[in-house]
Amino acid sequence: MTPGDLLASDEIALLDRALLEWDGPARCSDELAAGMGFATFDDLIIQCERLRAALRAGSALAPVDWARVLMAAEIVFVSDLAGTGFEWPTTTGLDDVVTLRTLRGIQRKLGKVVRAYYGKRPSEA
Repeated sequence: MTPGDLLASDEIALLDRALLEWDGPARCSDELAAGMGFATFDDLIIQCERLRAALRAGSALAPVDWARVLMAAEIVFVSDLAGTGFEWPTTTGLDDVVTLRTLRGIQRKLGKVVRAYYGKRPSEA
């Protein structure tokens, strides 16, 4: 499904910005990157560029990619150890409360699309 079929423009913009954080202040281990469905942290950076381009172009994403986008956005927003965490409003210009409300809406909308990945590694789904 394309981003526009599933999400509002502000939701797409939030995911795009969240993915950009991984190539900025956010850093994680290769193991955490693998847990999000990427091979390594370096692969996460490469894939985030690809996923951001697809979001901006309105290109269809496979369910596995939607799962990766959602997980990467959730972690980068919340985690102060691996993501942006407390610095989120400073680095993105986005308010925490608005971001959380928007992210909850995204979670609801993508629920059926990513259901196969709940509690599973992308390679197992």
